[in-house]
Amino acid sequence: QVQLVDSGGGLVHTGDSLKLSCAASGRTFNSYFMAWFRQAPGKEREFVAGKNWWSGASTYYADSVKGRFTISRDNSKNMVYLQMNSLRPEDTAVYYCAAKGGTGSRDRVRDYNYWGQGTQVTVSS
Repeated sequence: QVQLVDSGGGLVHTGDSLKLSCAASGRTFNSYFMAWFRQAPGKEREFVAGKNWWSGASTYYADSVKGRFTISRDNSKNMVYLQMNSLRPEDTAVYYCAAKGGTGSRDRVRDYNYWGQGTQVTVSS
């Protein structure tokens, strides 16, 4: 069992930076693939970034955020982060931290076992 708590959202302007945090509880945190998704009003939830649990694991990003967002995790603290730079109005959404076991697709919502409550990010132009 893993519980996730998202935080760090807010209202920023175009070009600003923001760092989201996800605090995980549960002794098996280190074995999960961790990801960030987002959902804008009227749109489906979409994959943003993901990272496997082991040190040096590959990171994965949606094309829309490559070069601007960075996912990281600190297994010793049970934390996952999403550093967001050069924010744009189209990045406005509720952002969710998610954890997935060993199977399934990394960008498919239904393959994730646990979700945070979400944190709102609003980017004004």
